[in-house]
Amino acid sequence: MGDYYIGLISGTSMDGIDAALVEFGQTSLEILQTRKHEYPADLRQRLCAAIREPQDCSVDDVGALDRWTGECFRDAANTLLDDAGVNACAIAAIGSHGQTLRHQPLATQPFTLQIGDPTIIATGTGITTVADFRRADMAIGGQGAPLTPRFHEWLFRRPESHRTILNIGGIANVTVLPADTAAVTGFDTGPGNTLLDNWIRKHRNESFDRGGKWAASGTVDDDLLSRLLADSYFSVSPPKSTGFEHFNLTWLEAAGLSEIDSADVQATLCALTAASIANAVRAFADASTELLVCGGGVHNTELMRQIGVRLADLQWSSTATAGLDPDWVEAVAFAWLARRRMQDLPGNLPAVTGASHAAVLGAIYSAG
Repeated sequence: MGDYYIGLISGTSMDGIDAALVEFGQTSLEILQTRKHEYPADLRQRLCAAIREPQDCSVDDVGALDRWTGECFRDAANTLLDDAGVNACAIAAIGSHGQTLRHQPLATQPFTLQIGDPTIIATGTGITTVADFRRADMAIGGQGAPLTPRFHEWLFRRPESHRTILNIGGIANVTVLPADTAAVTGFDTGPGNTLLDNWIRKHRNESFDRGGKWAASGTVDDDLLSRLLADSYFSVSPPKSTGFEHFNLTWLEAAGLSEIDSADVQATLCALTAASIANAVRAFADASTELLVCGGGVHNTELMRQIGVRLADLQWSSTATAGLDPDWVEAVAFAWLARRRMQDLPGNLPAVTGASHAAVLGAIYSAG
């Protein structure tokens, strides 16, 4: 029997769950099956309302959403196994990131909230489930994010190459993998796809800007771009993490959009993501010779073109060239983090999150 794990995650787009069935070796992995499991439209609507207007999200709302989301995660795992023709008893554990409703690492009382009841997942699949990965890091002074860098180190670090891994999800983050023995670092650079997706959804009722074509049709408003890049988050040194609580349409509109064409705003948002990523790489990963890109943003041709222009001296490619499909890196990472938890091994990197020490992450929920 192989060392089989399932990874489940839903990102800031809240359109559904990425599920991956993975077999791990000592220093390698193989993806056996993947699935994108969509949320029901009414659940997604309620989730989006909860993050847009948290003041109107009651305790009853959170409880109901936690249960409903957990049922969707359960169904994603079961359908994934059916698709693969694999029995649940072959799976060592499920790693479920859940759905983030709120991430406030710098609040007076720092907290992070991921929903998707893991008890529902464990009992509904018959598989031990590991969840709640972020709070153990926050309990020891960390920001609870990003958590994928230790996985990036395990899979992608090479002594002959100074690599940077760039994940462009709703929020973009980098992992800096030195060729020498220096510590791995990483942090959220700022918005990835979240502003682009929300702006096109608002103005064209499309879920994302396919290939960045709408952004490419517009003209960057340099004044608006300057105002957006002046946000204090971009000048803060790592460790740091952020989310849709900060970078959202309210934040964008506060910068002043009067009389700017909507396509030009989209072009400017694309430039914002590219510029903030490039600035972060220049400031904190300048020794890098290779950029490996994953996440949905890798498919945005215009965004990748702009990043390439801004980092012209840096060779970039998809993580597929290093053996892992860019669409499944995060789901696989949480399968791997579940494996770390089951082996009682640390999952965080203190140099990344700011935690006081390395810690075992995640709580284990028995299938009963």
